[in-house]
Formats: sequence, structure tokens, C-alpha cells
Amino acid sequence: MNINRKALYNISKFEETIKYVFENKSFILEALTHSSYSNENKNYKYNERLEFLGDSVLSIVISDYLFKEEENLPEGELTKLRANIVCEESLSEVSAEINLGEYLLLGKGEEATGGRDRISILADALEAVIAAIYLDGGMENARKFILEYMKEIIENSLQGRIFRDYKTYLQEVLQSKGEQHIWYKLIEEKGPDHNKRFVMEVGINDEVLGVGEGKSKKDAEQLAAKSALKSQNL
Repeated sequence: MNINRKALYNISKFEETIKYVFENKSFILEALTHSSYSNENKNYKYNERLEFLGDSVLSIVISDYLFKEEENLPEGELTKLRANIVCEESLSEVSAEINLGEYLLLGKGEEATGGRDRISILADALEAVIAAIYLDGGMENARKFILEYMKEIIENSLQGRIFRDYKTYLQEVLQSKGEQHIWYKLIEEKGPDHNKRFVMEVGINDEVLGVGEGKSKKDAEQLAAKSALKSQNL
């Protein structure tokens, strides 16, 4: 593939940032290419397939780490910890730390509407980068990248300093005020089958309190609950 100057520059600068040089540049090029850019430049593969792989690599690395480091925790607690670490918010935080948005190849429309700062785009791109490192350098390099850049999030989660179970908290707050009829409703599904996004509402009685969008219905519910807590100043 003929890689244009912009793409080559982005790859080079990103390699400097993460301190990893790709032997096969096509992996990282694909990881940094958003579908909007691919639509405008037909020779460029976009990153959704890598995102799929990266999600699995990330999950196994974090699962393995927690299993070995937290020998006394039962399965349920390990699952909660992993969900706290492997989520869209965490991924977007790491993306911001390494300025991932700066290196993405975006279409003109996505660029104009703030795509470089969009949480969903950043989280998906980070998973694609993880997959690119895995394909290029194997599991150990992927593990090193994940544990280095997610170290603070992992430690804070283990110490209970990161709270992401907004749904449970919202339910507890509303029930303490006598509200019993808390509901969640799917209002929209976006994207192709292999890369669905879900939009959920949360409310009480006939009142909508918040809306959230995520890669799964559970993620969308959590973000809807977070939105509700924010809108109610809770």
C-alpha cells in the first residue's frame, strides 16, 4: 500500500509516544484509521476488525493480571474489578494520556464534528492499537503496553478509588427517596452487527432522567445512570 505523508507522519509520531516501533506498519496504519477516513480514501482499511481483536486481548491480559495478583478474591469480585478497568471510560482516559486522538486518520465530517475528542472513537481506537501491537509483536508486547498505560487505573480500581457502578448507586439514591419505579429503555441501536452501539434511557415513572450510549446495553445503562446522577446533582 502507498501510505500518504500524513499517515506516515502520524505513525512515526505515535511510535515515539508509545515507545514501540512497528515492524509491519500496516497494522498500526489500520488501527489509526477511522471508518470515516476509509470511506473517503478507499485504499485504507479501517480499524473495526482490530478493535474486535483488541477487546479480547485486553480482557485476557487484565483477567490474567487480576487472577494472579488477587489470589483471595472470589470470581464475582474479580468480574467487578475487570469491568471497572476494561470499560469505555478507562480506555478513553488512556487514549487522552497518549494523545491518541491527535494521530487518528479521520474523515472531514468526523473531524469537523469533534471526532478526535469523542470518547467512543478514542476507546475503540485504543483497542485497535492493542490488537496492532499483539499482531506485530506478540502477546508479551501487548501485555507490556496494557499494564504500563493502565497501571494507574488498575491500582486505583484495586484500592477502591475508581467508582463506575453508577447504576447501583442511582438505584440506591432513588430508592432512599422513596422512588420504586426505576426503568431502563433501549431507544436506539446504531452501526453494523459486528460493531453495534446502544442508546439507553433511564427514568422514574414518566420522567426521563438520563441517556447513555455504549458498546453493549449494560455499558449504555451505566452511562445513562451516570448522566442521571449528573443531571440530578447526585
